[in-house]
Amino acid sequence: MSKPGDYAAVRRDIAALLHQPEYDDGSAGPVLVRLAWHSAGTYDAGTDTGGSNGAGMRYEAEGGDPANAGLQHARVFLEPVKSKHSWITYADLWTLAGVVAIKEMSGPEVQWRPGRTDFVDDSKLPPRGRLPDGAQGADHIRHIFYRMGFNDQEIVALSGAHNLGRCHSDRSGFHGAWVNNPTRFSNTYFRLMLSRTWKEKKLENGVRQFVHYDEDADEELMMLPTDLALVSDPSFRPWVELYAKDKDRFFADFAAVFAKLIELGIKRDANGRVINSDNLKGGYHSAPKKASTPGSPDQVDRYGEAEPLREENKGFRARL
Repeated sequence: MSKPGDYAAVRRDIAALLHQPEYDDGSAGPVLVRLAWHSAGTYDAGTDTGGSNGAGMRYEAEGGDPANAGLQHARVFLEPVKSKHSWITYADLWTLAGVVAIKEMSGPEVQWRPGRTDFVDDSKLPPRGRLPDGAQGADHIRHIFYRMGFNDQEIVALSGAHNLGRCHSDRSGFHGAWVNNPTRFSNTYFRLMLSRTWKEKKLENGVRQFVHYDEDADEELMMLPTDLALVSDPSFRPWVELYAKDKDRFFADFAAVFAKLIELGIKRDANGRVINSDNLKGGYHSAPKKASTPGSPDQVDRYGEAEPLREENKGFRARL
């Protein structure tokens, strides 16, 4: 085990696990970014609930939210790091993993500060329904992100995370990647939205998305309705246009907004110490890594998964 507070060692071990040849496009990076984002994106500024404190996805009420489908893979990938550095909280580990993944995939350096604690039970979990629905439009996007305290510019910058990863029909219902190289951070997402013709396609499951067939790469790319809403909305579009032509500006704005995202729900004093009530009462509480033996077949285990997801993940776990 590393010395408590040795976050550099944790960073190195996160970076070392990103290469996963048998997972998606060969990298765990995109799903770790999604884990960090979803662990914080439940924040409600009006009620000051949700956010990155607590690591609520350890519990079924949050981990089993359909909007978090597939994130059990990210949590599985990080278990060896948690085992080696048992002093770090899951809440810190999940957010740090997203930051490390962005940098390792040629993205910007995102500021990250430690101090989040892990909830001791599920009594403070936010209600479901606070994460975005990709099938919706601009009004929905604003409803979700304004609730967290973001403005239109920040919404567009944060949406640039769709340069990474892909959708899976067995998780979100959508299918495919946004860009040709979904494991390298760039501004390609914005450039493609503006430069390609996107045609509506109804998948076999009834889900509607938009696609463009790239003849050079012999690949079909996709966009969600919420993605193209950024182009059709008169307030969002200027930011899409700016980020499409100015990669450096996008990187700078994305780094700032992602740092803001992973601090949602966190209160700090002048010295940077987290002063949320759970932290003051319980200190830096790192939830223990539970026994490796799965629980009862009809119960959700330590990864927030039940059958058939547990069986699906056995192969991943065996290689870690």
